[in-house]
Amino acid sequence: MIRIMIPYHLGNLANIPREIEIDVKEPCTQRSILDTLESLYPVLRGTIRDHSTLKRRPFVRFFACGEDLSHNSPDAALPDAVVKGDEPFLIVGAMAGG
Repeated sequence: MIRIMIPYHLGNLANIPREIEIDVKEPCTQRSILDTLESLYPVLRGTIRDHSTLKRRPFVRFFACGEDLSHNSPDAALPDAVVKGDEPFLIVGAMAGG
């Protein structure tokens, strides 16, 4: 089981807690996590990734094991600690402004 932490507003939108666990088919990648998350909670489609291109939205970031994974390939393998469920995969809404 993969642990995922999502922003508060997306949890409210999908009516789920901020941290959830989902079963993801191997290989465990950003793409497989997001595909599974969106299939389980269809209301989240288009909130994290663009509907047509499936690219990460500009103000959404991905973190795991203290690393920013936002610019990694969506098909790159995730750290073993995430795959084993020891560490969560974080979906974070980035802040902007001055």
